[in-house]
Amino acid sequence: MRIALTGATGIAGHAVAACLLSAGWDIVTLGRRPSRFDVPHVDWSLGEQPDVACDALVHCAFAHAPGRYRGGEGNDPAGFLRLNRDGTLRLLDAVAGAKVVFLSSRAVYGAYPPGTRLDETMPPRPDTLYGRLKAETEIVVGDRGGTSLRATGLYGPAPPGRDHKWADLFADFVAGRSILPRVATELHVCDLADAVELCLRGWTPPVLDVSDILLDRRDLLALYAEISGTDGRLPDCGDATRVSEMASTRIRALGWMPRGRAGLRSSLIEMLGF
Repeated sequence: MRIALTGATGIAGHAVAACLLSAGWDIVTLGRRPSRFDVPHVDWSLGEQPDVACDALVHCAFAHAPGRYRGGEGNDPAGFLRLNRDGTLRLLDAVAGAKVVFLSSRAVYGAYPPGTRLDETMPPRPDTLYGRLKAETEIVVGDRGGTSLRATGLYGPAPPGRDHKWADLFADFVAGRSILPRVATELHVCDLADAVELCLRGWTPPVLDVSDILLDRRDLLALYAEISGTDGRLPDCGDATRVSEMASTRIRALGWMPRGRAGLRSSLIEMLGF
């Protein structure tokens, strides 16, 4: 089975590529830059149509302003839609008949009140252009028999040449700078990759929530201090009652088993190189 993968140079796509390759899948990467993996590569940019035969497409690519997803359109919403919405439609047309796994986002839930328990039975209520784009693409993917994975915030090792998501936070902690309280849902990139592989191996519903742990920034920094042997001022605890978690019961029922909080320590050690 040949898998076409977009976004292999990004945080999510790089992890997905590594996971699929280690599991023995045949991959061709699509993108403006070759991936760091020794696999066939098709030079493709969103907005152009690739010429590649494949049995399945895993679509992780996303064009956005640097460091921004929500608000990733910057000052060019029309260009943002042209690259991501229109480019994705051309891509889906080019691989018509192939199984599709699309990387969506919890941002499709958008306007639900803080503290809402979210699941796939609830209609999308996006309150950003990013969320609306993901929600609209989910419909197209579902109409073609594919699956959209609504992922939460991703952590884990970054692709070569890039910092992991908490690098600046840890640097602020070591430097003694003030850090605001925050609680957020998190998902390891390799657990996302496992979810992608699960979709490739058999039938999955049109939409699946993919989320793992609820993590307080204070707890994260306390664990970092313990592992690294550094001292710093911990922020106050965040308000977990205002975080809307995705239940992710559907994908767990299909056999998906993320590493959970128990795996956070080993993940940090890997990320930090200890």
